[in-house]
Amino acid sequence: MNFKYLFFIAIVMLAACTHSPTNTPKEMKQLSFNQQQAACMSAIACFEAKGDQESLSVVINDGLDAGLTVSQIKEALSQLYAYTGFPRSLNALGTLKAVVEQRGNDPQKSTIAGDDASPLPSSYDALRQGTDVQTMLTGQPFDYTFAPATDYYLKAHLFGDIFARDNLTFADRELVTVSALSGLEGVEPQLLAHVKGARNMGLSDSQLQDIVVALLRYVGKNEAARASGAVAQVLGTTDEVGNQIANAVDLKSAWPKGKPNTAYQQYFTGRSYLCPMQGGVANVTFEPECRNNWHIHHGAVQVLICVYGRGWYQEWGKQAVELRPGTVIAIPEGVKHWHGAAKGSWMQHLAIHTQEQEGASNEWLEPVTDEQYNKLPR
Repeated sequence: MNFKYLFFIAIVMLAACTHSPTNTPKEMKQLSFNQQQAACMSAIACFEAKGDQESLSVVINDGLDAGLTVSQIKEALSQLYAYTGFPRSLNALGTLKAVVEQRGNDPQKSTIAGDDASPLPSSYDALRQGTDVQTMLTGQPFDYTFAPATDYYLKAHLFGDIFARDNLTFADRELVTVSALSGLEGVEPQLLAHVKGARNMGLSDSQLQDIVVALLRYVGKNEAARASGAVAQVLGTTDEVGNQIANAVDLKSAWPKGKPNTAYQQYFTGRSYLCPMQGGVANVTFEPECRNNWHIHHGAVQVLICVYGRGWYQEWGKQAVELRPGTVIAIPEGVKHWHGAAKGSWMQHLAIHTQEQEGASNEWLEPVTDEQYNKLPR
């Protein structure tokens, strides 16, 4: 055997070693994205779950610009059929395909195809692999004895066949799942379980909190609030985003909503909220179509300052006045009137009493009927 032949054998053996599966078990429990890529992947997964193809197209472009590969995004969208259904998964894959084709026609855009998953070994056993992965994710063996067929699908297909594909790590996949479930209503138990699972699969506490930040930035406050609540519960921290959103008005107003105005609920049609402020000022919030009864202020002048939304103020026998941010209404003492939100809009106003006399009071009268309210302009 000559030297050249030995050298050739050495090169072949080296190549075989360098082409073995790159993700070891330890690496599979590490996030393979940088922070910006992870944020884009969270948004991609959430918009897939919501079925919002227009927004999905935008964040796919952002993700590809950030260095995500087509293979990674394709794998995430394929995986999500198990959580959001085939229709959403297929629609999202169609959007990805369209984005990739558009970028291919743009010389200013670069797109990284990325590697597909490594071939599975001949000894691969989907049920055994999936059982091990599911146990790793849940932290203990789990058997869904109520539905044995579903238990098999979860183990052999989802946590077996899908999770065995190593172009996404276990940590990557749980980031995708948590982000997608945050975009759906009514799946809070599964979301909470997967936040715990994400932690077991290697996501750090800060990486879990980064999901909340990404959803708040790219998707919306409702989705971020779901993620924030689950993450806070698992980490034992304060749900800061959830608290902020719970005290918001239709997720746009900068003014606090306050607490349900239960003490005066009998005098309102619809739900209102009260947030007392300094100096005797009350911030009153009306949900769409909510209005108070006809009433009279005795011994005081009430001043209303609309600060958000759209609403109405009306005095008995007069045309209603539209309330917009900045509208100021001074209600004379002894005048019968009502005020509330317009259709399709929340409304907030500040209420202040001036020229208040001793023994001042409110006289609550009959409700504003639907017939009266529906005569107002849209």
